[in-house]
Amino acid sequence: MELVKVLGKGTYGSVELYRYKQKDGSVIYNAVKIIDSENYGTLDQEFRVLSELRGSPCIIQLCGNSLVQGTDCNGAKVYKMSMEYAAAGTLSNFIQRNRTKLSHSVIKDFTRMILQGLVSIHGHGYVHCDLKPDNLLLFPIYDKETWNCSYQLKISDFGLTTRAGDESDCWRAHEPWVGTAIYMSPESVRDGTTVEKTLDLWSLGCIVLEMLTSKQTWSGLGIDAVKALLLDEEAPKIPETVPCDARQFLEKCFARKPEERGSASELLLHPFLTGDEKMGSAAAAPGERTGMVLRLRNPPPISKDIPTKPLKLKVISQKPQQFKKVSNKPRKVKILPPRPPRSDFVPVQ
Repeated sequence: MELVKVLGKGTYGSVELYRYKQKDGSVIYNAVKIIDSENYGTLDQEFRVLSELRGSPCIIQLCGNSLVQGTDCNGAKVYKMSMEYAAAGTLSNFIQRNRTKLSHSVIKDFTRMILQGLVSIHGHGYVHCDLKPDNLLLFPIYDKETWNCSYQLKISDFGLTTRAGDESDCWRAHEPWVGTAIYMSPESVRDGTTVEKTLDLWSLGCIVLEMLTSKQTWSGLGIDAVKALLLDEEAPKIPETVPCDARQFLEKCFARKPEERGSASELLLHPFLTGDEKMGSAAAAPGERTGMVLRLRNPPPISKDIPTKPLKLKVISQKPQQFKKVSNKPRKVKILPPRPPRSDFVPVQ
């Protein structure tokens, strides 16, 4: 096992990249989340949730059956959780790398994957509580023939995940946020103590709007200003440039009444996501070269009324056009005397 680099640091720990060399000589990479002993409970809870979600294609997967105890460089006790490594980084990094707006096909593909992950999370009775681009990981997938790149998106970081209907341990009176402030819903600020699945759908709306505009929701506003807007049940403004189907989807996510947002399963059937389903889900990054997709159509059936034998053509020779000789002699003109005019009137006596 060899440390490659530190992927990130947070309040309670860090995530590091390790390289493993197997017996056959191949090399695999794992991301390892490391937490100090004081915050062991948070990591243990996340490990338990991820263990329940094993096999879900849109959820980050564990690479082990238990937490590993170790020590850091200072000799302090730490606990480690090994996970699969997302070589393409986070959705936040992806948006920043593509300075122009993401294509609508990419946005729709990523939105579907987030919702599919939420269906798994909510189906097990959990609320993620901290859905944001920094916690959405991208795994590159290369076509071996064309080397075109697509991405598999997976939800990660379940440190704040709570049972639906339970009270959140993260909510505080002076910091009324269940998760990250700018992605939180009005009810999380107003009530805060209990969390429901619809909280994640508001956060999803913030993420989709960020993908459409390349800007974070409530951009330029401080925490207090955001808090005041949410207490007034204000939703992020949707630019007029956003297409109609995407606008309707966002309005559904930003419904003031949580029950009007529906469920993750229902949102998967929204016209915003089902309109171009037949075109496939090639989530290639904007600006990258992609091969053309050719569809071969079957030839139309041969009608029985049309003979299949080749037709014989009769070629008719064309004779040169004949012209009559015109005489050059002057022609005689016969002049007739004028006739008396005729009248239709009847004389009156």
